[in-house]
Amino acid sequence: MSHVVLLGDSTLDNASYTAGGPDVISQVRQLLPPGWKATLSAIDGSTTEEILEQLESIPDDATHLILSVGGNNAILRADILEKPVASTGEAFHLLSAVAEEFEKQYRKALFTCLSRRLPLAVCTIYHGNFEAEAFRRRAIVVLTLFNDAIVRCAAEHQLLVIDLRFVCNAPQDFANPIEPSAIGGAKIARAIVTAVMEPSATKRRSQIATS
Repeated sequence: MSHVVLLGDSTLDNASYTAGGPDVISQVRQLLPPGWKATLSAIDGSTTEEILEQLESIPDDATHLILSVGGNNAILRADILEKPVASTGEAFHLLSAVAEEFEKQYRKALFTCLSRRLPLAVCTIYHGNFEAEAFRRRAIVVLTLFNDAIVRCAAEHQLLVIDLRFVCNAPQDFANPIEPSAIGGAKIARAIVTAVMEPSATKRRSQIATS
């Protein structure tokens, strides 16, 4: 029997934001074939620092891991978007330092997942649904740096990447600027099930899934 475990943050643990609609884990369970199971170990608000604790409580019969984390790391560094700088060079220096810090944190979280020696797929960070255009543009710059780190780390370990920038790409996919709605959750669930059902899911081969 196959058992999919979701790790990470509110991208996967979105029950609080669906207004009574189905959350990601319930939709994953509906889409999986008979005999498959799915467990939610992701916790709303988590950063890369909490992944080890989540892994320590996963079921013993887990066969597939899905990791979606990093959005809250970005939120914790949102101050960088409003920080005044004297030059473009200074701005690039600040962004580079933030990206380097995140990559170190993400690599540590990824290593703990890989230590379980189970098929693993990782998710990028979607761009969200920010109303203020200026803030949205600045946020995308930072998230692009974070997502570059995620994709490169995944490629180094030949992992499948679920690119949520393509999955959740419409306003209705979000319940607020940063949390997936039931509609967005359904798209995420389909992407997860597609990823774990791929013949290559149990093999080490870099691949990007967009739906």
